[in-house]
Amino acid sequence: MSAGVSGAGRGLPSPPPAGRTVIVVLDGLGIGAMPDAGALRPGDRDAHTLRHLLDRCRAVNGGHLRLPALGRLGLGVLCPHPALAPATTLPVALARAALGYDGADTWAGHQTMMGADFTGIGLARLSQHTAHVVRALKDAGHEARPLDGGPVLLVDGHVLVHDNLEADPGVNWNVSACLDDRPFEAILSIARTVRAVAPVARVIAVGGQADGPLRSFVRHGDGGTAGLDTPASGFYRNGGLRVQHLGAPLDHARQLPELAARAGTAVTLVGKAADILACPSAVRRPAVRTDEVMAHTLDAVRDAVRARPWPVGDGGSGDAGDTGDTGDAEDRAVAPALVVANVQETDLAGHQQDPLRFGEVLQQADAGLALLIEELDRPGDRLVVTADHGNDPLIGHAFHTREYVPVLMLVRRAGTQNAASGALLLPDAASLADVGATAARFLGIGSPRSDGEDTGQGPRGTAAGSPLPV
Repeated sequence: MSAGVSGAGRGLPSPPPAGRTVIVVLDGLGIGAMPDAGALRPGDRDAHTLRHLLDRCRAVNGGHLRLPALGRLGLGVLCPHPALAPATTLPVALARAALGYDGADTWAGHQTMMGADFTGIGLARLSQHTAHVVRALKDAGHEARPLDGGPVLLVDGHVLVHDNLEADPGVNWNVSACLDDRPFEAILSIARTVRAVAPVARVIAVGGQADGPLRSFVRHGDGGTAGLDTPASGFYRNGGLRVQHLGAPLDHARQLPELAARAGTAVTLVGKAADILACPSAVRRPAVRTDEVMAHTLDAVRDAVRARPWPVGDGGSGDAGDTGDTGDAEDRAVAPALVVANVQETDLAGHQQDPLRFGEVLQQADAGLALLIEELDRPGDRLVVTADHGNDPLIGHAFHTREYVPVLMLVRRAGTQNAASGALLLPDAASLADVGATAARFLGIGSPRSDGEDTGQGPRGTAAGSPLPV
């Protein structure tokens, strides 16, 4: 994508470091296949999650999906479609981002986005390590054997250890059981034992309510994998789903949430981000329902407004002092804050190959984004809307798809917080790590280069990624 500029965005001064930075990840919202998307499944070369779901919703409903907030944030400028506004007056910067990691995976996507270096994480099928895993489980006091002589392991009579069939082959393993058979704590304990010997990016503990015996939903997958067909089992449709992600060892101290927290920024992790991102001091608001995710995000943003005077034109970076006068709401100072939220139900709809449900969830998220746009109206406020991979519900399978993702950035600057600026179209980002590095620069925690520009790297910056030229 070539860079292009409309509006007055380029001539503005650099944004001040103080303010609220919000990253909303619309899980699975890809905007077109990456060049290597067909390496595993040739049909994935045609993947385009956003376009395909918008077209299908139009064909079935007889009208376009209404996404006014995403339109205001420039999604239709970045990815033109009749359902999306072709222009915006908000001060936004727009880009596509390549994933920056192998495959297409939520955990890997979020870790990469937060600045982890993923070059050393390998791919492995459980069948390649069965004997080693069985030995570790038996040493931990469990009964473990291959299920029906195959590559899936049955532990303690009820728990399955298996390849994750929803990610690309070899990315993740799952440890799954019905909660009527085993409490989630027991499932998680087995998953921790497996994690200790697993060479893969994630071991995922999953407990839920199934539509029948779990072994009846075991099948073979792509690339020599085998495991539980989790969407078919009913875990996602039925209530009580419990999930915990156990990731490979990473340098979390060099990731955005921990860097921000150490710099004195209040960090809140919402939705699935609360389950998969590391930051001991962060406030966690786990949730699956989209309305709850967006409500938690808005609450965290509002909590960052301090009840003390904020001099007009100061940009939030000056010292206003504490006079005890709370002043009007619009004159209150803003505490530095980082909020990272994941809207998971879009991804679940993709796995269920249900574009209409995907569209409904996207509309719910859009309604929450509209409130965030109105709330984030002070100098130094930033809203970043992006995704972690694609999940095209019309590509013909229930896997993630390896697609570019949108990066929509609303940047409020000193003296122009209510001005109409239009869209700044940026070159493609090489990696999701660039999104995290950009947020690090927004928060003033990047390491300055010799030319004075914050890179988001170095001793105080993220382990990977370079900031986008916003």
